[in-house]
Amino acid sequence: MKHPSLPIHFAFLLVGASFLPGSSVSAAEPTVAFTFQGVDYFQRWSQQEQHEFTPAKQEDLEKWTDMITVNGYPSVTDGDALAATANGILENYKNHGANVLNTNSTPRTPERPAEHLIAVVFGRPEFIEVAFARLRMRDGTGHSIVYSHRMYGEKIGDKMNEWLKAHGKETEDALMKWDSAPSPRSISGKAP
Repeated sequence: MKHPSLPIHFAFLLVGASFLPGSSVSAAEPTVAFTFQGVDYFQRWSQQEQHEFTPAKQEDLEKWTDMITVNGYPSVTDGDALAATANGILENYKNHGANVLNTNSTPRTPERPAEHLIAVVFGRPEFIEVAFARLRMRDGTGHSIVYSHRMYGEKIGDKMNEWLKAHGKETEDALMKWDSAPSPRSISGKAP
């Protein structure tokens, strides 16, 4: 099965990773994987170091509105490699037609490694997607947490601009402050 959202943006996040066809995550009674901005998310798809989650009633990965993706970068083991990965992701976004809304890096402190934020918007004929990617170190390796929001239809640029004005900054802030965000190891059950 080819993953439906991969061509749009998540392929860019898999810098240097090999990718095999994925499998859907299914259960008779799905359980909440985590909550972000007061919304419960359920695991929908997972393969190797990539894990995708959507809210209730957004099970269809062909037509979702909100998604959180966690990507692991096991070869990223220090701050310099994380910064290089962030720069590579940003260039991939640009090469695939993204308009950059914001980039930001928080410097390393004695208590916390440096982190990076990339916010972009992709325009496609059938939808517009905004993606906020946070890159950080956790459990000794780098990973990204990407919150994406889509709107479907034609000529919806004004509608997305309204959404960004109302929710863009608060989404960036919530993502960067989300200390309980899952890591690939916590999702896959590997010990740190």
